[in-house]
This record gives sequence, structure tokens and C-alpha cells, in this order.
Amino acid sequence: MEGEGAAAEAVGRCRRSGFPLSAWEVAVAGGIVAGFALGLLGVYLSMPVSDYSFLKMPRSLEDLQVLRDHLESYASDYTLQVLVGYCAVYIFMQTFMIPGTIFMSLLAGALFGVPSGVALVVFAATAGASSCFFLSKLIGRPLVISLWPDKLRLFQAQVASRKGKLLNYMLFLRVTPTLPNTFINMASPIVDVPYHTFFLATFIGLIPAAFVTVRAGIALGDLKSVNDLYDFQSVATLFLIGAISVTPTILSKAKDKDEDKAKGD
Repeated sequence: MEGEGAAAEAVGRCRRSGFPLSAWEVAVAGGIVAGFALGLLGVYLSMPVSDYSFLKMPRSLEDLQVLRDHLESYASDYTLQVLVGYCAVYIFMQTFMIPGTIFMSLLAGALFGVPSGVALVVFAATAGASSCFFLSKLIGRPLVISLWPDKLRLFQAQVASRKGKLLNYMLFLRVTPTLPNTFINMASPIVDVPYHTFFLATFIGLIPAAFVTVRAGIALGDLKSVNDLYDFQSVATLFLIGAISVTPTILSKAKDKDEDKAKGD
């Protein structure tokens, strides 16, 4: 009750203050943006002189196909620079909740194939989620409370009730679309999810979805919409993996209930 009262008070403060971040918090976020920008500038300056008008954030499959067609030759001749640039963009998008990482995952499959593409996406997504986790831990509490007050309370209650099997619960959230990944990344440090649990659940839990998306990127020309990525079989498989991940938690709760009942008798 005390925690819920503090959360409600924090929500009230955020609603009264309007913009949820202070000037210092905005400065920290701006400094991180500047760091990413300088890194990308370094990659750009190390590439050969050419027309880079095709370089833009893909927002559709058509944009992605254009980007793929232009980057294929660079990926073979300037592999390191392309890898660094790809990771920087992906991590930046994850850190600042910019939509479109699904197109980046498709691009990884189109440029690097399934094994390398999955490894690249899982690395970049885990690094980006971790960056978002620590940024939220540093300055994100007012923003999270302002954006998702009710969802945050529910998530906090679920985490508190699963302290013993928290990894299984976090794996379930990562594998299934129960909660948006953006919310999980930002809210986890607010509700005291330990980073090692967050990291393991993210790293392992993103592999199935990364495999589905990267594999689809190989046949990029056959895709008519992003919805084609997740057919019934793919979604059912992800939910099955999610169900398996929370089975230990369910069995543990059932065992605890039986033991409590036995003690009561």
C-alpha cells in the first residue's frame, strides 16, 4: 500500500509538471545522442566518396529494398564499417524508442544471412535494450510514470510476486507480445528488475523472434507487408516457447500451495 501511494503521488507530480524531464535529464539524453552522431560521422568519413542519398531510416519494405540494393556491395568491401554503422543505428533506435527496428532486423538477414544476421541482431538488440535500461534508470522514472502509470503498477506487482522465478517471467515477456519491448526496457529498472536477469532474459528471449525476422530478410523481395512475417505457425511457436518459459513458475506456485495446504492440515 505504501509503494502504491508513492507511485500515485509520483504520477500526480508528473501530470502537474507537464513535461516529465528536467533540464539536466534532457542534457544527458542530448549528450548520448551527440555521442551516437559522432560515431556515425566517423563511420561516414571512413567510407569512400560516393552518393549516400539512399541512406535513410527505412519506414517501409520499399525503403528497405532500396537500402539493401545499395548496401550489398559496401557490406562485402567495407564489412567493418557497415557492421559498426548498423550496430550504432540499431542501438540508437532501441535506446530512444524509435520505431523501425524490425526493418533493421530484416536488413541484417538480407545483407549477412541467417547465422550472422541473427547473431548481429541479438547483439545489437541486447545492447540497445541495455542502453535503454540504464538511461531509464538514470533519468527515465518521471517519463515512465507519465507515459504508463497503470501499466507500471501492474508490472511492478507482477515482478514483486515472482521474485523467486523472475527470469522465467521476463523470458515469457520477451518471447511473447504480452508487453511492448519498449515498455519492458524502460520500466524494468523502475520496478527493480536486476540487470543480470534483464540481460539474460533479453539475450535469450529475443533469439526466436530475431530468427523469424532475419530469415524473412533473405527473401525480402517476396514480402508484401510486415504482417507476412508472423504467420500463424510463427506466432504459435513463440507462444509455445513463452509457455514453456513460465512452466517452472507455475509448477513452483502449485507446489507452494500444496505445501501450505499440508501444513494447514
